[in-house]
Amino acid sequence: MLRSAKVKALAKINLDLRVLAKRPDGFHELRTVFQTISLADSLDIDYEPARRTELSLDGNVEIADNLVLRAAQAVLESMKTHARVRFRLTKRIPMGGGLGGGSSDAAAVLLALPALAGKSAAIGEIAAGLGSDVPFFLEGGTALAIGRGTEFYSLPDIAEQPVLVASGGVHVSTAEAYRALDRSLTFTGSSYRISGFQSFVRALGDLRRADLASASSENDFEAVVFRRFPKLKTIREKLSEGGAVARMTGSGSAIFAIYASERDRERARKSFHGERAVGQCELLSARLVSRRSYQRMWRRQLAAHLAPESRIWPPPSRYAR
Repeated sequence: MLRSAKVKALAKINLDLRVLAKRPDGFHELRTVFQTISLADSLDIDYEPARRTELSLDGNVEIADNLVLRAAQAVLESMKTHARVRFRLTKRIPMGGGLGGGSSDAAAVLLALPALAGKSAAIGEIAAGLGSDVPFFLEGGTALAIGRGTEFYSLPDIAEQPVLVASGGVHVSTAEAYRALDRSLTFTGSSYRISGFQSFVRALGDLRRADLASASSENDFEAVVFRRFPKLKTIREKLSEGGAVARMTGSGSAIFAIYASERDRERARKSFHGERAVGQCELLSARLVSRRSYQRMWRRQLAAHLAPESRIWPPPSRYAR
């Protein structure tokens, strides 16, 4: 009863990110808009029922405390089943760049294993316990997040425009970035930041194009991160040439820019490669991925294991009893 699947785990960017006051629980109140992009890791999964659970993970990089194994253990326990599950992970999403690769890998496990096992699992609850970004990757597309960044609300799909992602090889500590912001319980700028965020969300909803709406976008981490890593500011400025709005995603360090056309993106790519000031930097081409396309992708990836013609999400397994 060996069942196998090969799936892609997509990256995300933050189209807008505002950090408000510190909360009584020690976390910060956030407002952000997540967006899936086509940049992806790949995950090969072999599932086989067994008397006891055995999990293994091979990959092209070594990752301590990999979320793939934590997600697999949690979902098997939720399904009350034992299995031998072998994972082969190929990382293409730059690590530590704020692109959500680890969270997306975990969500891929949560979506795939129930389909392979033919059993249901509390994947939403498990996702929330694994990390703040993981629940977003169960749905994909464009979503607004508030609170600690774990409360999601789906937004209408937007145009699937070309994107350039620049990875400068800089590691930014999220904890240090928050400390540098110095948001206290009595931070007085929250109203202003919420107003700016609302303006961006309205523009995105009206225009349905991230390149146009980004004129009113911000990422509150940019100021403090760019002071420590001037190279990242140089990368953003270079990507912004030609009229594109470039932003850092998450607390860094990846920088992205969204373009009106592939021609504009390729022009920016050629110009960027001639810039010595940015030093070593990996440029990755991608596209925005709508929720509709994201879920279609997942249905294709798991088609051999899904109930035919089901419109339920997540899609039910053909092996369910």
